[in-house]
Amino acid sequence: MTPPMDTGTGDPAEAPAAPSAVSLCPKLLTLKKRADYLRAASARRQGTGGFLLQARARDDGSAAVRVGFTASKKIGNAVLRNRAKRRLRALVREILPPLARAGWDYVLVARPEATVTRDFATLRDDLRAALASVHQARAK
Repeated sequence: MTPPMDTGTGDPAEAPAAPSAVSLCPKLLTLKKRADYLRAASARRQGTGGFLLQARARDDGSAAVRVGFTASKKIGNAVLRNRAKRRLRALVREILPPLARAGWDYVLVARPEATVTRDFATLRDDLRAALASVHQARAK
C-alpha cells in the first residue's frame, strides 16, 4: 500500500530547510578504468602507516571527485582484502568530502597488515595528513 502524499498547507514557514554541508561537498565517484588507476599511480603519492594515497588533478573541467581502492594479494586472502577495502571506503566517506578538491582523482592502496589492524582513528589522521601533503604547493 502506498502512503498518502503530503500536500502541505502552503505555509511559508514550512519551506524546506537549506541543504546540509554534506550535500554542498563534491560528489564522490568511483574509478572504474585501469587507465585512470595508472594515471593516478604516476602522479603525486603520499605514504602513511596504514595506506598509500595517490592523487592527481584531472584538468578536464569536471568538478567530480573520483576515488579508487586497491588491495593486492599481498594483503592476504579475499576476506582480508575485502575488509581492507571496506575500511578504506568507510574512511573516504567520512573524511574526504570536505577535504577533497574538485576535479581530482584519489586512489587509496591498502598496506599489508596495517590497513586491517590499524586503529580507525589513526587511519583518519593518516588520511587528513596525506591529503594536506598532496595538496600543498610544490616548490620548484
